[in-house]
Amino acid sequence: MKEVINVGIIGFGTVGVGTVKLLSENADSIARKVGSRLVIKRIADLDITTPRSVSMDPSLLTTNADDILNDPEIDIVVEVIGGVSPAGDYIKRALEFGKHVVTANKELIAKEGANLFPLASQLKRDLMFEASVGGGIPIIRPLKTCLAGNEILEIKGIVNGTTNYILTRMKDEGISFVEALRQAQEKGYAEADPTSDVDGHDAAYKIAILASIAFTSRADVTAVYREGIREITADDLNYADQLGFAVKLLAIAKKFSDGMSVRVHPAFVPKTHPLAHVHGVYNAIFVRGSAVGEVMFFGRGAGSEAAGSAVVGDIIDIARNINMGATGRVPCTCFDQLPMLGMESVSCRNYVRIIAEDKPRVLAAIAAEFANYDVSIESVLQHVLPDSCAEIVWLTHEAPEPSMRAALDAIGHLPVVKQIGSRIRVED
Repeated sequence: MKEVINVGIIGFGTVGVGTVKLLSENADSIARKVGSRLVIKRIADLDITTPRSVSMDPSLLTTNADDILNDPEIDIVVEVIGGVSPAGDYIKRALEFGKHVVTANKELIAKEGANLFPLASQLKRDLMFEASVGGGIPIIRPLKTCLAGNEILEIKGIVNGTTNYILTRMKDEGISFVEALRQAQEKGYAEADPTSDVDGHDAAYKIAILASIAFTSRADVTAVYREGIREITADDLNYADQLGFAVKLLAIAKKFSDGMSVRVHPAFVPKTHPLAHVHGVYNAIFVRGSAVGEVMFFGRGAGSEAAGSAVVGDIIDIARNINMGATGRVPCTCFDQLPMLGMESVSCRNYVRIIAEDKPRVLAAIAAEFANYDVSIESVLQHVLPDSCAEIVWLTHEAPEPSMRAALDAIGHLPVVKQIGSRIRVED
């Protein structure tokens, strides 16, 4: 047992502050669990003058990450700055310098994990990343250990708290996407530039990571189908409610005999499913395994202390491995090469909202185009609008994606159709 295990933290923003707070406040309890004291030896950040919500000895702060990477006394490096560069270089150098690494960086793991994990394994170093998906929700470790005896068949979840908060506000208050986004930004749930969240990039990184672990095959994040929530309206949310659904931005990964389908898009979720009742900034991840059946992980998906909890859990795990001489014992498990299936492999029900002329035979003309492409209709709602128009809502039976796209293209060219307002997939 080492008496002291030294930790260096690169990044002193939201996650870094949460990590420092937990390591400091729970130091005695953590020491008993590990058998060694975990000591924060250095914290690097470009901004070391702005006050934080946690007290730190100013002598521990530096603006130079090399002060951590080149320190031979630091055992574990925590990277919480985000992005691919320079974070990727810091992690690579830390591993090569004999240090173990904890990261919360979903973009880096999704894009560069294929290079970093073999390096860590070769060097017998630990590279852990629980906080990269789900914030404080344990999901990486359960997939790698607790559920490792299963063949994982499906992962489906709400993995972005910002978009879930926006959709919740839109539904509860009947407000627009723009207004709900403004509220999220005021509360600190959305960045000044919300692109990564609202356009689905953040969720795509996370589901690529989960799919890679679950299906033991590297999921190419550039091949993940992605739609965001910018086009969702309060009307769509109200229609969903009338039809017995909630609207969520879902990250979905499914394994098939010929490959895996990995996608991110808004979806109608039946109110009978637990995911329909996940509100605000909370996340939930639903997993279906061959033996365990269906399980769901639920909790805060973001925030200083929630993410810090996952980071500190990884630090403790590595510290125990150091004391037991068992580092590098969990190698990368992406040993298969499953093809990434495109959206043409998807078959689902669909909600479609169409603005059309309010006159005889319009419904029949639209229904005929659906029928021409073998898309069967489950139900129809029609509301009269001003200017002799009608808003027609269609709920289809399950249909292949290519058939649905072809039908909508044909419908969009009908002279009586003014606009295809929304198309949202139904994830049963």
